[in-house]
Amino acid sequence: MTKQEQVILKAEQGQGLTVEEIKIYQKEVKPQQHVYGKYGTLKKLYLEKRGIDWTIADLPTYLHGVDKQADELQEAMRARLEHDERYKRTGDFVEDYRRQTKIQRLIEEEILNEIVYVA
Repeated sequence: MTKQEQVILKAEQGQGLTVEEIKIYQKEVKPQQHVYGKYGTLKKLYLEKRGIDWTIADLPTYLHGVDKQADELQEAMRARLEHDERYKRTGDFVEDYRRQTKIQRLIEEEILNEIVYVA
């Protein structure tokens, strides 16, 4: 077993590493970059600001779930609101734009209140 393999095994077992071993580990194991959507990123920032420790839980899976929930809520609300008489298209560009903006604002507010800014 090579020195690198020994260091990786030691780190995975939760044993303490020396400074030299940490350098070897960092060279061998590149950190995984996670990319989240808008709402997953907002939720991450909210949790960090609140000081919630996510070292034990699987944070990437949770934040991707937040994005998925937000997408599902957005689709459901858009479908419901577009059938509402107050938000149907009229053929007048300015009025339709105003109505679509109102729908987007309502959806955004609901997602932030129900999914993102909840501990």
